[in-house]
Amino acid sequence: QVQLVESGGRLVQAGGSLRLSCAVSGLTFSDYVMGWFRQVPGKEREPAAVISRGGASTYYADSVKGRFTISRDNAKNTVDLQMNTLKPEDTAVFYCAAVPWVRGLPTRPRDYTYWGQGTQVTVSS
Repeated sequence: QVQLVESGGRLVQAGGSLRLSCAVSGLTFSDYVMGWFRQVPGKEREPAAVISRGGASTYYADSVKGRFTISRDNAKNTVDLQMNTLKPEDTAVFYCAAVPWVRGLPTRPRDYTYWGQGTQVTVSS
């Protein structure tokens, strides 16, 4: 049974930092590209960051470049999202997702096979 469990979301003031973590089980973690997506009510889920299977390649949405860093530990089966200089517009439910992929970094939610339940990040102004 595949499980993706996010943690770390909470209320934080603008300008602050948060680190989200996603613990993955039930699959061969190193075979999967991992992504962090976010969603606000009434809007489509959008990618924040994606990391390749080995961690050498990453993708960041323009809105988070320079502020967010995605990383993974294939020995621990975890993928993290370090978020700095948070803004109120970063408020969203953050989801981690997994997809087996050979080349490239998929950024469309429909490309992903497995999803976590989400963790709420709220940034106050």
